[in-house]
Amino acid sequence: MDTVFGVSYDGGVVIATDQVNARSILMYQQNLDKIAELSSHSAMGVSGPNCDLVRFSEYVSKNLKLYELSNDGQKLSTHAQANFCRGELAKAIRKGPFQVNVILGGYDEKTPTGGSLYVMDYFGSCTKAKYGAQGYASNFCLSIMDRSWTEGLNEDQAVDIVEHCIKELEMRFLINQKNFIIKVIDKEGVKTLKFGSDPADN
Repeated sequence: MDTVFGVSYDGGVVIATDQVNARSILMYQQNLDKIAELSSHSAMGVSGPNCDLVRFSEYVSKNLKLYELSNDGQKLSTHAQANFCRGELAKAIRKGPFQVNVILGGYDEKTPTGGSLYVMDYFGSCTKAKYGAQGYASNFCLSIMDRSWTEGLNEDQAVDIVEHCIKELEMRFLINQKNFIIKVIDKEGVKTLKFGSDPADN
């Protein structure tokens, strides 16, 4: 039932997720942060069972930090991070699959538009995209993104697209996902733009 959005724009990426931690008919919390910061200039939104979501997010972020420490502070590009995630998802299929779908975004100075976005599923497929949605939200929101996204978007326009998608879910989706967290990744790094419920209140 998780929802993850991602929209790239000139100069960065916007990633948003719902904040609900639920299983079956039970809701455990409504202030979960499903967007894991991988480096100072990259993050990934993850959907899936909470155990896999936390385990995979921490596994990837810690391994990327280990690479940085082992290589004199050299950071992987967003493209390299996406390929590492894809490889780990594919490798896990025959061992113990991570039941997670991922939207990974980041900012790289060498990338022409600055921001880049990658969409992955739990089978390990990976594609670079201008926008993406994971979960049931894709049934409602991909058409909005397709209609609204244009070359040369700025941050405010990208955030507007995400907020339009959230409003569409509030109006049409059977499941009530009232809290969303939105993060922006640009040349300044990863920053939280807004949230429905503070993840720190645990």
